[in-house]
Amino acid sequence: MKISPRTVVATLLMALFALSSVPRVACAQSMEERPGPAPTLLGRDQASAMLPPTVFFRGQNASIQGRNSAGLRMNNGKLVLFGLVDTAGYSSALQQTYQAYLITEVPLSFAGKRLEPGAYGFGFVAGERMVVMDIGGNERLSVATTRDESLARPNPLQVLPDASSRAFRLYLGRNYVPISLAE
Repeated sequence: MKISPRTVVATLLMALFALSSVPRVACAQSMEERPGPAPTLLGRDQASAMLPPTVFFRGQNASIQGRNSAGLRMNNGKLVLFGLVDTAGYSSALQQTYQAYLITEVPLSFAGKRLEPGAYGFGFVAGERMVVMDIGGNERLSVATTRDESLARPNPLQVLPDASSRAFRLYLGRNYVPISLAE
């Protein structure tokens, strides 16, 4: 059976018309827009159980301080883990920017700047900004931090829900940066 070119064109036009009437679904949503429950906070015991005991950064291994770790479990089961590290073997210049380790299985937004999944070193520099570096020590992003004087009992590292949204705050002491799923 031979199909005429007019039949092919008419069929394609009908298919395109049908597809154009299908509602579009937004693929990338922030934690604030995502329906359903917010990601689950992981306490230090849960986070430290999932973090490796040592991490690689800029040619050296550093021990994770399990007592100073935190994390998030996303609705799909993926993880975001934070842990302070022992940087005794690093130069004093690097120790000023490399204070903690981050492992993320999802893209994150730190104060509106996107960070792809991966393993990173980070630190809060002079209490004014957060610097995130890849495992080679190359800066990947830098954002301003905010000081929270109302925080009753600051810990060296903690993640707390942001009361004004469904996002979170990553704290080092009293300073924090807002974090959310990246769009």
